[in-house]
Amino acid sequence: MSTKISGGVAHELAADLRKTLAADPRALAAWEVITPLARNEWICWTISVKSPVKRQEHVARVVSQLKEGQRRPCCWPGCMHRTDKPLSPSQQFLLSRQGAKRK
Repeated sequence: MSTKISGGVAHELAADLRKTLAADPRALAAWEVITPLARNEWICWTISVKSPVKRQEHVARVVSQLKEGQRRPCCWPGCMHRTDKPLSPSQQFLLSRQGAKRK
């Protein structure tokens, strides 16, 4: 039987994060009481990394930090994929730096 787990605003819940949350009732309970925007931040923070190892670390941190009471990823500029608000100055700066690195 599959448990319904809420997603975010701009992102669907990734399979690896869904599986990890489903395996930890305390983390899942914390996940379900945060806002859809907060869930979106966690999902985006998790899927934004490129390395599979780093992604596993992020998934594990979501669970541990939710159980510690943290409601959003710390020290992260936020989801750049939301269409309901403009990019913040810090997001614009980060995107401009990423473009400079590619050249």
